[in-house]
Amino acid sequence: MTNYLIRRSFQMVLVVLLSAVFTYFLFNISPGGPLTGLQQTQRRLTREDIARIRAQYELDLYWPVRFSRWLIGHPSGPIVINGQEWFANVVVGCYLPRDEQVTDRRGNTVTRPTGCDDYVYLAELPKLHPPIKSSNGIFRGDFGLSSVILKDRPVSELLVSRIGPTVELMTLATLLSLLIGVPIGIYSAVKQYSRFDYVFTTVAFIGSSMPTFFFGLLMILLFSVFPVFWKDAIPWIPRLPSGLRIAVRPYEIASWLPQIQPESFIDQLLHLLMPVSVLTFFYAAGWSRFVRSSMLEVMRQDYVRTARAKGLFERVVIVKHALRNALIPFVTIVVLTIPGIFSGAIITETVFAWPGMGRLYFDALTRSDWPVALSFIFITAVLTVIATMIGDILYTVVDPRIKYS
Repeated sequence: MTNYLIRRSFQMVLVVLLSAVFTYFLFNISPGGPLTGLQQTQRRLTREDIARIRAQYELDLYWPVRFSRWLIGHPSGPIVINGQEWFANVVVGCYLPRDEQVTDRRGNTVTRPTGCDDYVYLAELPKLHPPIKSSNGIFRGDFGLSSVILKDRPVSELLVSRIGPTVELMTLATLLSLLIGVPIGIYSAVKQYSRFDYVFTTVAFIGSSMPTFFFGLLMILLFSVFPVFWKDAIPWIPRLPSGLRIAVRPYEIASWLPQIQPESFIDQLLHLLMPVSVLTFFYAAGWSRFVRSSMLEVMRQDYVRTARAKGLFERVVIVKHALRNALIPFVTIVVLTIPGIFSGAIITETVFAWPGMGRLYFDALTRSDWPVALSFIFITAVLTVIATMIGDILYTVVDPRIKYS
């Protein structure tokens, strides 16, 4: 087992490295490029401004060089300017007349200060490589700076601020999906071709085939929009909040219920209802169908017939002999939800304006904030390979016959 884990660890590092290379390459050849978001927010940028910004973000270098610096950090040491660490390829001191114009290393034109060791001639600026803020590389946990969403702030701050809502949403939806989908799938397989089985397969087919964005919009129409028009005719119908995680001011969901205060437990629960319902219905439908088909395949095996021929109770045959073997392929699907707990549900979070990781990734792509998008994909890749290893270990727990030697 130890040798297997060591081999898998080397394979995991190789897979993560290859995924990082291809992801970075695809982002660099994509239309628009990283400067698209900056040009949208600052439409009056001149060619000189664009050239300076390209140099500041090292876009004037070949992409393998940029990738190595993004992955393992800048090879040169930092310099300190105004209490902050910056990297620079060229450090030039200045000895200028008092009234001569100079530019600082952030590109701002200023007059000569008392000490100007950190300034350069304006005429020399195009020849120099402007410094960027220091980065130790993504392998060391430094994800760089956001270029648009939280401009010039660490990407890690964005990730930390969004991970809480996503874990809350995805953990609750995953647990409910397992508690609902697995028992229903087992019971449907045991009662094959019964009335319950026909109803279940129909509902599960609808749930697994219906797009989450359509189901989410349908929920908003039914429970947030229509009650506004029906409140005169049917005043007792409650109106659920259509988005966000918490309210910004007190509100009522029905005339016969008390006013809901922002950030209260009831407020958070009401905001969770619709996105959790959408994800639970979608996941439970797919997982229950998978468990049902796996159970039906196992129940046709000879050892299940032998267990029944020995006179064992049907419950023992189902739980001890059939279910345990049917869960082996199901473990693969369940462990792959571990990256989803971090990455979130991009479409569902966008529909309900949920401030989580999925919404952050969507905003990073639409606003061309490449540092945020690359960090998101890299962490998701790491969690995916870790999840596959956890799945391999769980195989030995579910089925003791599986050995890694």
